[in-house]
Amino acid sequence: MRIGHGYDVHRLTEGRNLIIGGVDIPFERGLLGHSDADVLLHAVCDSILGAAALGDIGKHFPDTDEKYKGISSIELLRAVGELLYKSGYNLQNIDATIIAESPKMAPYIEKMRQNIAQALGVDISIISVKATTEEGLGFTGKKEGISAHCICLID
Repeated sequence: MRIGHGYDVHRLTEGRNLIIGGVDIPFERGLLGHSDADVLLHAVCDSILGAAALGDIGKHFPDTDEKYKGISSIELLRAVGELLYKSGYNLQNIDATIIAESPKMAPYIEKMRQNIAQALGVDISIISVKATTEEGLGFTGKKEGISAHCICLID
């Protein structure tokens, strides 16, 4: 058994859609990034890659490569799943936390879980997604950005 941890953060900005967990969430700002800037899926990708000692998301999908500009992070997650399975590992569990002062994530969490499970070809029962605030503290608390942490277990 192996454990991986992933973390990602993106700044909130005008003129972008807010995509988290592959869900387009209605909000006045979105996340700034080369791809769709989906902090949750980026953290999930890094946790899986880390557990399998396959590097990180930047190694496989560099933000200097134009073919990844604006790409859906669901596509990146699918590719990471393929790398994991080709390396001989199986995913046993994902536990992720989104840190955002607003918008509220609860209405979207079930769809996020479904998107992750579908992209990785696993049962939704092994996917956990939670959300919390930082009670007004730090950059997420001041609504400057959104971050996510993820751990996973593979064997």
